[in-house]
Amino acid sequence: MYVLGTAGHVDHGKSVLVHALTGIYPDRLPEEKRREMTIDLGFAWFKLPDGREVGFVDVPGHERFIKNMIAGVAGIDLALLIIAADEGVMPQTRE
Repeated sequence: MYVLGTAGHVDHGKSVLVHALTGIYPDRLPEEKRREMTIDLGFAWFKLPDGREVGFVDVPGHERFIKNMIAGVAGIDLALLIIAADEGVMPQTRE
């Protein structure tokens, strides 16, 4: 299994993209749903046509939750950098 981690500025659609690709919405905590913001690590997965699995670690994009983001990147194999087309590269994108 490959583990893919998301990266990008807050509100650029990391969790929405993970949901679109896997059918699993990674924001599971009540506070995350209420605030519409990823606070803790989220997880999802899907099977490729050849049967292999890809796991997703959806990390917070907000600077206040950077410690949670760092905790999630230790076990990833690949990174997926998400940049919103309507906003482009933002300060946290560069971080």
